[in-house]
Amino acid sequence: MRLLVLSAILVLLAGCGDRQPESQIVNIYAASSLADVFHELARDFEAEHFGVNVVLNFAGSQVLRLQIEQGAEADVFVSANPDHMHALVAAGFIEGSPVLTRNELTLIVPLNNPAEVESFADLPQVERLVIGTDNVPVGRYTRDVLGLAGQRFGANFESQVMERVVSEESNVRLARAKVELGEAAAAIVYRSDAVLSDQIRSFPIPDELNVDADYLIGMLLGTQAPDLAEAWIDYVLSTSSQKIFDQYGFVSP
Repeated sequence: MRLLVLSAILVLLAGCGDRQPESQIVNIYAASSLADVFHELARDFEAEHFGVNVVLNFAGSQVLRLQIEQGAEADVFVSANPDHMHALVAAGFIEGSPVLTRNELTLIVPLNNPAEVESFADLPQVERLVIGTDNVPVGRYTRDVLGLAGQRFGANFESQVMERVVSEESNVRLARAKVELGEAAAAIVYRSDAVLSDQIRSFPIPDELNVDADYLIGMLLGTQAPDLAEAWIDYVLSTSSQKIFDQYGFVSP
């Protein structure tokens, strides 16, 4: 009898030894333009933190803010629009919001360049232009740039360009896709999105007209994984991670 009990205990112990620890999850809510670089950083982070699963949720910053306000189980939020981050900080959802990285805008066209664009100044001759909606960061920044451009290229520049807009997209990836598919003759997107595509040509926007798009990062005060959230924030702010951001077309803060 004792032999049978001992055998049963040994079997149970062996089974326990074979069990893998339950994975720990950290939920990252981030602006769509960070998708590629965050997928790489998430793989590296998981490799360094055994048993950790980084769950990435990408959308326009305004959409993510609304989801957080409605109770989404986010641990970390990264916004491409400082206004959305500041609103969540003011409402008590977020603790801290340092600048993670920066971006700027650029003009892209298909490889065959049907509008024969040679510079940003040629934008009024484009027949089918795609930009972001005015409630997403890339769309707001685009309108800021066009407003400044009027001072350099003439008062009618902004209105002439806006007349060429055939679609306003809810995130920058959709705008780039329209150009890649030949559905648009040009689009204004983030530099980081242009760098990643071999299906488009890009033309810089003059520095004096361009914008510095700050990406802010913060931890949710209601997070169920504060240690992991803090570890992720420290990781992506590190010097080694900033070098990866640079490779993806972002600008270190």
